[in-house]
Amino acid sequence: MDITVNPRTFFVFDLDDTLYQEIDFLRSAYKHIASALEPAIKSSIYNEMIDRYHKKENVFRWIIDQYRDHLGEFDVKWLITTYREHLPDIKMSSETAAFLDNVRSLGIRAGLITDGRSVTQRNKLESLGLAGMFAEIIISEEFGSEKPDEKNYLYFVVKFPGSDFYYFGDNTRKDFITPAKLGWKTVCIKDRGENIHKQQFDGSPVPTYVINGFEEINLQKSRDNNA
Repeated sequence: MDITVNPRTFFVFDLDDTLYQEIDFLRSAYKHIASALEPAIKSSIYNEMIDRYHKKENVFRWIIDQYRDHLGEFDVKWLITTYREHLPDIKMSSETAAFLDNVRSLGIRAGLITDGRSVTQRNKLESLGLAGMFAEIIISEEFGSEKPDEKNYLYFVVKFPGSDFYYFGDNTRKDFITPAKLGWKTVCIKDRGENIHKQQFDGSPVPTYVINGFEEINLQKSRDNNA
């Protein structure tokens, strides 16, 4: 996939399962929680937490029910807060990191639209080394609305008028509805089997492009700087 960029080009990215695998955040949180609990409960529970998650069980309820007499101050509130607010051990793939390095080197303007809690999403960006990557960051808790609300996307249209927008996401249920209505080009990063939200391509709108990863994008500058 070739993208010819010019001074008007503006890339807007989703975060979870687009720039990194969201399941890695869950694994990081579970490891953090298990490590904190194990001295009190005298048991290694990380692997069972993961197994129960994949069985769609309530993992935190299982912890409380199984180890109630040993948890002390480690209650449900602590589990939820720790999950949401820990500084995660996550990283981008080498291909994604190389693509974003290329975006920077070419001077392409970029923004982010992500749903979630402020502290959670900003901790992810910090861990990924992306806190200073974007001209604007829209996080649903801070902004007051979630995708596919038009306000989240129109913010960029108003702030950066005349831009040629590309939107990069993964969630076929909500990511591409509004960008398509606004005339943006949309790029879907295909699920390689670990996405939290499974993809369906039989609905509307279908993304402009579907790719396996950012390594499939070739960025090239327009010969005409005014193009």
